[in-house]
Amino acid sequence: MEKYAWKAYIKEGCFEEYCRRHDEIWQELVDVLKNAGIKNYTIWNVGNELFGYYECEKGVEYSSRVQATSPVVDKWNEYMKDVMVMELDPVTGAQPKLIKVFEME
Repeated sequence: MEKYAWKAYIKEGCFEEYCRRHDEIWQELVDVLKNAGIKNYTIWNVGNELFGYYECEKGVEYSSRVQATSPVVDKWNEYMKDVMVMELDPVTGAQPKLIKVFEME
């Protein structure tokens, strides 16, 4: 199973709203992520920084392609842009993948 990590930033004063929106995440978005083969998805926060991690049972390329072509993901990104800053990779349309430098299993 391939692993994927991303980072973004919460806009100043928007942490509570960011959390509220994720507490009420749309089922249609969850369905897209599951159909993309995404599992074990976690988002962490420190200060204004966000760190996301998930595992891709169908591979990173597949999950990125599904997200990049999903109108639901586009709608979610539009909905979230007033509370966070996330630059998307122009090639994949997904969050730029972080490069793994260490892993202990």
